[in-house]
Amino acid sequence: MSKNPTSNNSELISQEEPELSGIYGRYRITAQDKKEVKLYRFSILLCAIAFCSGLIHWLLLGPASAWIWLFPMSIGLGLALKWIHIYLRPLHKALQIFWGVGCLGASIALFKLGPEHVLNNFSLNPISSITICPLFAALTGLGFKEFFCFRRPEAIGLTIFIPIALLGHLGNVLNGEIVMSLLTISAFLLLILSLRKFGIDASADIGDKSVFEYLQSSQTT
Repeated sequence: MSKNPTSNNSELISQEEPELSGIYGRYRITAQDKKEVKLYRFSILLCAIAFCSGLIHWLLLGPASAWIWLFPMSIGLGLALKWIHIYLRPLHKALQIFWGVGCLGASIALFKLGPEHVLNNFSLNPISSITICPLFAALTGLGFKEFFCFRRPEAIGLTIFIPIALLGHLGNVLNGEIVMSLLTISAFLLLILSLRKFGIDASADIGDKSVFEYLQSSQTT
């Protein structure tokens, strides 16, 4: 008598994926979960490389064409926020909204001011940079999540330096050199964070799946 293929698949999955114990029950880290973690990590890496490259471009060649790095940075951050595992769904949605508003603001600024003038305008007219601040607020939120979960020093540095730089710039409290220094430090801290994540087991980024399942069931009841 032949066995049911679905039963065979279930048995295979159960052998390959050990069962873990969570706060609200037992769960398994599936192949799909691991795939999402890889996508999350590569997305952060893309964001970090673009952030660093944009600032280096600005420092060495000027701001006129450094705007191009906003695209891969925004794409990397947006994908990271898609694959990130956060227990609180409202917080997850809030970060995605910040990202969307920041992308919209950056697009409007690029259209109205012209790509070659937009970053220089942000530098000379601090209040105009408020259009792109939500994008960095989303990045700060990602850094806070990484620090909260892993206590990595580069994550808390990222969480502190970006708000200080942007708020200091908006309020004309910090000069351009200090703002650029803080952003550059933040960019390289993000790069360090993204590279170090590849040495962590996937389950660490996923967290306790029983909490996700409990929260999801609570919302549907």
